[in-house]
Amino acid sequence: MYQRILFPTDGSEATDKALEAAVTLAKLCGAELQVLSVKDPYPFAAVSEIHPIAPQEYLDAQDRAARSCVGRAVAAAESAGIKASGCVVEAVHPWEAIVEQAQTQGCDLIVMASHGRRGIAALLLGSETTRVLTHTQLPVLVVR
Repeated sequence: MYQRILFPTDGSEATDKALEAAVTLAKLCGAELQVLSVKDPYPFAAVSEIHPIAPQEYLDAQDRAARSCVGRAVAAAESAGIKASGCVVEAVHPWEAIVEQAQTQGCDLIVMASHGRRGIAALLLGSETTRVLTHTQLPVLVVR
């Protein structure tokens, strides 16, 4: 049925639930899991007189957090006997990176949480999940 499943993660509780579904489905189908975490680029607005954040410090923290999310998901998949790999990309709009990664990695399904850690922006602009649903030709399994 499915051979390569893309699983985007931001490390939130919602994506932890979606990971269970992705691993179960991958196991049932004999599919491999491609894990993706999208890190934010450096927000120049973060440099202020009040709390200056050095660009490299910010980027390093983003990279560590994203790699940790990917590592946990890959480890969970591998412990279930699923072939898994992961990557971290930087993008202003996570949905674009998710759609692009699914295409370039030859994925035939995207499994993702119904919501993640996008806070107020998600309420005002719509979720990354909604944008993925409207911009990909691939099937998307949304886990609540």
